[in-house]
Amino acid sequence: MPERHGDVGRATPVLPWALGAAGVVAGTLGLIAPRVDAEVDRSWEDLARYRYAHRGLHDLALGIPENSLSAFRRARELGFGSELDVHLTADGRLVVVHDSDLVRVTGRQGLVEDLTSEELSDLRLCGTDERIPAFDEVLDVYDAAPGEPAPPLVIELKCAKGDHAELASRAMAMLDAHSCRYCVESFDPRPLAWLRRHRPEVVRGQLAEDFMRDPSSAGLGVPARLGLSALVTDVSSRPDFIAYRFEHRRHPAMRLACGPLGGHKVLWTIRSERDMYEAESEGAVPIFEGFVPKRPTSY
Repeated sequence: MPERHGDVGRATPVLPWALGAAGVVAGTLGLIAPRVDAEVDRSWEDLARYRYAHRGLHDLALGIPENSLSAFRRARELGFGSELDVHLTADGRLVVVHDSDLVRVTGRQGLVEDLTSEELSDLRLCGTDERIPAFDEVLDVYDAAPGEPAPPLVIELKCAKGDHAELASRAMAMLDAHSCRYCVESFDPRPLAWLRRHRPEVVRGQLAEDFMRDPSSAGLGVPARLGLSALVTDVSSRPDFIAYRFEHRRHPAMRLACGPLGGHKVLWTIRSERDMYEAESEGAVPIFEGFVPKRPTSY
């Protein structure tokens, strides 16, 4: 018995330390956990019914380039939602194009943010007659008509040169003038943090991947790549969903955020029906490209 009492006496100081450590872990998880909100969950149920065409339902073999009005019209006509990318131009207008650097999609040197909307209107997409659309033109395609609700949009905000607040503010003002259903996502947590403060009713999502597996992100440095992969920026943005690269979806941070912490799951970019069904079987909303699913919704 004396030995047992001695053991208990020696172990007792460990208890406060263990409780403190558990509190720190719980507090940390609480800070980075996705937001849980009943009203947002109701909106999410509607958004999660759909499959989303990546940059519209594009197909260059048909003369339909990515992020073009024809790609968005095709997606809308077939009942699919669309994912799209929004930039702020030098004259404060909003345009839809994926890369800030215009070389890949237009063949012209230059950055979207350094050019005016008029200058951008002269460019053509991927060797077609399609031009870079204005954001409001795309919203026109997805506006709901009386008795005819349109599929939703997944709107990615593409920030550059510290324009995150103006980009988010202008995008929301334009969305307020339309009747689209939508959610907003970004790799950059700053516009999401802006939405958290100024437009908390908007469903928002953090885009991410395992940046350590993406050679193109090497310039960020190892600490930043590890932190972004682990979703540490959720402390400021408190997203409702995590949109993670499909191939990287087993990352521990993703499994935690969309498992025990209760976040909603979006997976990109799905390039086959088999992968789409696998993503949906895991409870994810798919953003697809390169094929046309048989149905616009997941059920």
